[in-house]
Amino acid sequence: MLNINFTRKIPNDYVEFGENQIRQLLNAVSGVEFVMLCSSDGFEIALANKKNITNSGKIAAVSSSILAMVTAFISEINLIGCQSITLDAENGKAILTSIPNDKYPLVMVVLTSKDILLGRMLYEIKETVDALVKY
Repeated sequence: MLNINFTRKIPNDYVEFGENQIRQLLNAVSGVEFVMLCSSDGFEIALANKKNITNSGKIAAVSSSILAMVTAFISEINLIGCQSITLDAENGKAILTSIPNDKYPLVMVVLTSKDILLGRMLYEIKETVDALVKY
């Protein structure tokens, strides 16, 4: 559960670190088109993209809501710790991943093309999440 004693402002050095991490993710796997870090309450923190998406603010808000709803669903079926959701569409994939940093919990949104090496992408997402959690 979130500790309400935390400041809501994420420090600039953490934001810069996050931007560098998501840029690395964007360039590490062919087919990754868009990566965004959002606060757990739905605000855009950092963005890296190869594909121009104009509604990133809405994506941030909806992504955090979806992850919260799925977390509630997971709890109802007695699973523990929802870490990510993968949505598979005809023209691509969307992955929503929680970043359980103790001070600054985040959500990462990754949008990809249809033909992506899913295992490679999930590995790179895990590496990015681990780096952001340990910061």
